[in-house]
Formats: sequence, C-alpha cells, structure tokens
Amino acid sequence: MSKPSRPSNPDHATGAARTFFVTTRTAGGRPLFQTTRMAELLIDVLRAQVKLRRFTVHEFVIMPDHVHILLTVPGEVSVEKAMQFIKGGFSLRAKRELDFSGEIWQRGFSDVRVLDEQSFEQHRAYVHNNPVKRGLAEAPEEYPFGTAYLKMRKRVGAKAPHREGAMDGTTEVVP
Repeated sequence: MSKPSRPSNPDHATGAARTFFVTTRTAGGRPLFQTTRMAELLIDVLRAQVKLRRFTVHEFVIMPDHVHILLTVPGEVSVEKAMQFIKGGFSLRAKRELDFSGEIWQRGFSDVRVLDEQSFEQHRAYVHNNPVKRGLAEAPEEYPFGTAYLKMRKRVGAKAPHREGAMDGTTEVVP
C-alpha cells in the first residue's frame, strides 16, 4: 500500500501555529466508521486531544471509510505528530475499549496547508458537504458524525452524551 504524498513542510519547529486540511483513509478502504460506536469513539479521541491542547479542531467529518479534519497545530507540533495522536490514540482505544484487533488506518495521510480565509472557508464547506455529496445525508446538519451536526445540536440546546474529554463546544474546538 502506498503512502500518500504531502505538500506541506514537515518542519515542526516553525514557532507559529499552522492550519491544515487533512484526510486519512481506513486500511483497505473498509467502512469501519459506518458503526456508531466506532465513529463516536473517534469523536471522543478528537475531543480528548483538543482537551490536552495538542491541536485545535475547527471542523471534521467521519465518513465510513475516511476522515477529513480541518485543524490548527501549535508551532511546536508537526502535522505528522497531530495525526499520530489521532490515529494512534484511536487505534489504542479501539483495541482496548471495543476489542478491535484488525488494522484500522492506511499508512500515512494527505494534507493541504490552509494559508488564508478563502482556503479555510472552501475546506470547511468541503468537510460539511462530503456526506451530502456521498448520499449519506440530504443536508450537512443531518449527518451525525461531523461538526455541522454537532454544532446544530448545540445551537438548539441539545446536550451531547457525557464523555470523558468532552469540550465546551466553542467554534475553535470539537463541539
């Protein structure tokens, strides 16, 4: 299996925070995240990493066979390290909490450096509309494994199930 190329500079000692649009796929393109328990565990892993201040998640969507995340990493953290926290953290917890013993992730990931507001908004729209484009929902707010849905629920006052590492739901963290 090939490792996707990444156009970003892997230098993690830049001193400045950087924003990326990242995508990673499941091993063999298997639809591992079509189950609620797998998708919710990945959401919990993202929340826990944000709570540890390892990075900021602006938007995400968990599709059955891949994940898109719009995130900002601090200057001392590389995008590679952030993805290691996400993918490694999820793999560890899936094995421990769900007794999952198979391979979860493809090797590597792809990323695009987000340099301006226009790029940020284009990637945000892509993340939100991915489930609609794939026929999994009629509107982004209807797809339960993404920030569009979670933010909509927060706006209408619905409480998320209590989980360790749950965040306050501001726009700069995982809702």
